[in-house]
Amino acid sequence: MSIHELIEKEIKRQRETLMLIPSENYTYPEVRAAVGSPLMHKYSEGYIGKRYYQGNEIIDEIEGLAIESAKKLFGVPHANVQPYSGSPANSAVLMGLLNPGDVIMGLNLSSGGHLTHGHPTITFSGKFFKSIQFGISKDGTFNFEEIENLVKQEKPKLLILGTTAFPRVLDFEKFASVFPKDVILVADISHIVGLVIAGEHPSPVPYFDVITTTTHKMLKGPRGAMIMVTKNGLQKDADMGKKIDKAVFPGLQGGPHDNTTAGIALALEKAGSSEYKSYAHQVVLNAQSLSSKLISLGFELVTGGTDNHLLLIDLRNMNVTGKEAAVALEKAGIVTNANSVPFDDKGPFNPSGIRMGTPAVTARGMKEQEMEKIALWIHEVVQSIADDNKLGEIRTKVISLCEAFPVDF
Repeated sequence: MSIHELIEKEIKRQRETLMLIPSENYTYPEVRAAVGSPLMHKYSEGYIGKRYYQGNEIIDEIEGLAIESAKKLFGVPHANVQPYSGSPANSAVLMGLLNPGDVIMGLNLSSGGHLTHGHPTITFSGKFFKSIQFGISKDGTFNFEEIENLVKQEKPKLLILGTTAFPRVLDFEKFASVFPKDVILVADISHIVGLVIAGEHPSPVPYFDVITTTTHKMLKGPRGAMIMVTKNGLQKDADMGKKIDKAVFPGLQGGPHDNTTAGIALALEKAGSSEYKSYAHQVVLNAQSLSSKLISLGFELVTGGTDNHLLLIDLRNMNVTGKEAAVALEKAGIVTNANSVPFDDKGPFNPSGIRMGTPAVTARGMKEQEMEKIALWIHEVVQSIADDNKLGEIRTKVISLCEAFPVDF
């Protein structure tokens, strides 16, 4: 089978399934055109006005547009749009601002944190730095007294705070208050970036020093990332932006992907619109509607619901593992991912939970009544996990729903 035929099969799969993985989304036709454009032919090592190769006059303008859009949207004085993805962006911040062996703090993986936030032994952030991890309490909240005591005991040089599977609002102001003024505060808002832009989630910009984010989740852009330095960050260290820029290039990367930079600029432009704000608001409404219906059907949700775009189901009361549920749901045309839950008694390859979110189904135009229908199907799947005939029946219904809300490819 040719690459072209495989691409067509993947397009068909995306059209006919419900994309509920919260880190996936449908981008804009203009962004796809930019990413597939002849901009990919150019090499542009360096930064605006300081390239190592000739022929970058137009590329400088494109990167400048992306930078200025980021600075305006977030209200920051410095932005770098060259990181290839979220993990390289976080590694550049740590490399640019720390020395090997420095103490960092971050949210642990089972509480909804990210591997690059200091997960021990298997990531750069856990290997090259002394990582101190904290988690959420059994009631799904943060014990700030315990975190403050941990800070006093371990004396971290940097906090990197962000989530991949935490369904509640992060109180950036409160977190900033429990760390000494000399600690570098980094917020990874990859999952909630669209909510922050639209005012659906508090912004870390007034309280933190550095902001990192991917551009391909709720932002609906290409697969890339950004690093921003706030006024607080530059007041703490006037060279903070320069140090991070040097860590991105030449520290960790070669030339930027200029086609991706153009896609980021387009996505940022659209994120400033009233239409995007309406979209972000509906993402939250849909997540809450899906959450409420699942709870009414007997599902246990981590923290008991959601404030944002995602929810995490603890399936232990259903006597089904997260992997079993995710595989069965995929057969029914509902695409989620198995995920650890707090205080999980199972391993990461077959955890107790499934994670799902509403950015992509909202991008298709679905609203609360569709979320209730999807919740009913999820319940049917979990109740009929080994019944392929039943899963096939649900898949037929899913395809009909998807046809009613087509994707623009």
